[in-house]
This record gives sequence, structure tokens and C-alpha cells, in this order.
Amino acid sequence: MKKISIIILVFISASIYAQKELEQHPMAKSLECNYCHSCEIPTKDDPCLYTCPRTHMVTLQHPVEDAPEVIVLDELKEQSDLYAPVVFSHRLHAEMSNMAGGCQLCHHYNPPGVILGCQECHENSRSRTDLNKPDLKGAYHRQCIDCHREWTHEVECASCHLLNEKIVADEVQVKDYSEIKHPKIIEPTKIVYNTEFDDGDIVTFYHDEHVNLFNLDCSSCHSNSSCASCHDTTPLKLEPTLDQLHRVCSECHDTEDDCTNCHIKKERPRFNHELITGFDLNKYHKNIDCKSCHGKDGFKGLNDNCGTCHTDWSPGNFDHKITGLILSESHEGNDCEVCHENNNFKKPTCSMCHDEDVTYPDFMPGEEI
Repeated sequence: MKKISIIILVFISASIYAQKELEQHPMAKSLECNYCHSCEIPTKDDPCLYTCPRTHMVTLQHPVEDAPEVIVLDELKEQSDLYAPVVFSHRLHAEMSNMAGGCQLCHHYNPPGVILGCQECHENSRSRTDLNKPDLKGAYHRQCIDCHREWTHEVECASCHLLNEKIVADEVQVKDYSEIKHPKIIEPTKIVYNTEFDDGDIVTFYHDEHVNLFNLDCSSCHSNSSCASCHDTTPLKLEPTLDQLHRVCSECHDTEDDCTNCHIKKERPRFNHELITGFDLNKYHKNIDCKSCHGKDGFKGLNDNCGTCHTDWSPGNFDHKITGLILSESHEGNDCEVCHENNNFKKPTCSMCHDEDVTYPDFMPGEEI
């Protein structure tokens, strides 16, 4: 009997420990286990993680301050006698990565607890059988060339590589790159665009509202941005198409059927909930996050009847004086629906108890405060 009790105790302890481990897992609340693990019961010794699967991308965000300042990419040094290893200013690039989604801009597969370098998934050898996954040299070049081509319009090898015969000591290059910091980005408050749209040539964009009020992060709008978005001033830069100009805004706004959502003939005032929606955000609603009422899928219109959200109000859990009216003794014991038929809390009715000549607000069921 004692032996059985010990076994049960060990089993319970192991279960509690396993639950604690699961709760501490950084992705446990947002992903199913089989999103990362190919087996039913992964263990520490055999986690059976998918090997860099394009359909199972998992990337955690890390603070820029934790990123290494410089990385020397020397894994391919044996493949070339002509060029020296590349000294990569990692933190400088990481400082702007939030504009395009964070770490996954380069680290497209970062399972919990691990920061993977390209060489962890991409083979050094060029004789590979999986054509969907480039070798290490191809992975490095594909990560860098697109941005450099877009910004400088040049992709000569010397853009990143020093010749072996001209190379200076690695520690000197590392020191030089370590001292480079990206200037602090000053977020605009308001941007006014002058367009060629005849029915409304002015578009007023309040950047601070979209960040602070609507809780958008940089990647919500800048996911396709790169250094060239700010730095490329060459004549070769192409002007964006009408579709490209509207693409970001159309995620939230109707840019096809109602142009007046953005285009009017004068600067638009700041967002005012009462003016735009007809619903005043009084002191009980003004500090609530927008998504608490509108949900995470967008700011669609809502029924402004209080009962739409407050479905569980009752005399026992609602203090009526917060409405600005203290109910009289003859009214305070009534159920809500006696005065608010069909849970319509916007305007009370008196007909259930009183004659037709007794109406609100001529007749007050209590004292205003």
C-alpha cells in the first residue's frame, strides 16, 4: 500500500510539474503543440521539431538590446580565396526590423528558446536535393540582395565583401560597425497629403492616433517597407501605383466604395467618437481599449444600446447612480426590464406601471445628481 501511495504521489507531482512547464512555454497559449512538433508526445530528449518548415513558421521577438552588435559571417570562407568573410552590422539592421515585422524579417523560423542562425537549416554544401530550400550561400545572398538592390541599385560583390588582399583585421571592422547607431526615428503626429483626387484632394493622417488609440504596431502598416522607403532618392525610384497607395489603408477603410473615408476638401479634425459614431464615450468608456467593444477584427459599427454589451445587468450588480440618477425608494427595487423594455437602456419607459401621461424625462423616477 505504501508503494502504491508513493507511485501515485510521484505521478501527481510529475503532472503538476508538466502543467507548470506548459504554462511557462512562451507559445503555449497561442499555438497547438502539433504546430511545431511532429510527434504526439514531444520530450526534452526528442522534441521532434519540424525542420525549418515553410508551413510551420514560428518566430519569437527579442529585444534589440539583446541582439549582438556585429556578426562575422565566416562559414563560407573555405569556398572562396578571393573574398574575405562579411562583417555584418547585426544590431544596426535589427534596430529597424520592427518596421517590417521584427525578427522574422530575417529569422523566419525561430522556435521558442532558440535563436537560429541561417547555417542551422541551410546546408553549406551546394549539392543538395531539396530545391525548395537554398544552400547557405544562396540564403545569405537572397536575404541581402533585394534590399541592397532596392536602395543602392547596385549588387556588386564589393558592396559587402572585401578582397582577401585588402582585408583589415576582423577586430578593427567589428569595432567600426559597433559604433554605428541608427538615428532615432521621430514618429510624426499628423501628415497631410495633397492628392489629385478632384472630389477630395486632402487626406489627413493622424499617425499618433493609429498608434496610441487604435493600437497598431509598426508592422501593421510598414510590413513591406525597407530602408529604401526613406533613403532611396535616386531618379530610378518608381512612384507607387494607386493600388499600392491604398493597399495599407484598405485593411481597415473602404477605399473602393467610399472615398470620403479619407478624401475631403479640407484637413480633417482628430477622431471624435461622439461626432463620428453618435455615441459619447463618457467617463465609463473613454479609457476602455477599442477592441474590448469592437473586437479584434476591425472597428465595425455596433448597436449603441447598452444591452448589446452589458447582458448581465441586474439590480443586484448595477449601481444606478453612475448614470447620474439615484432611483427613488419606489423604483430602486424594480427589475431593469420594468423601465427598460427589451433591455433598451437608452431611454426608459413608464407605461408598465403608469398612465400614458407619465413619461420620461418630464417624470423623473428619482433624483438627478
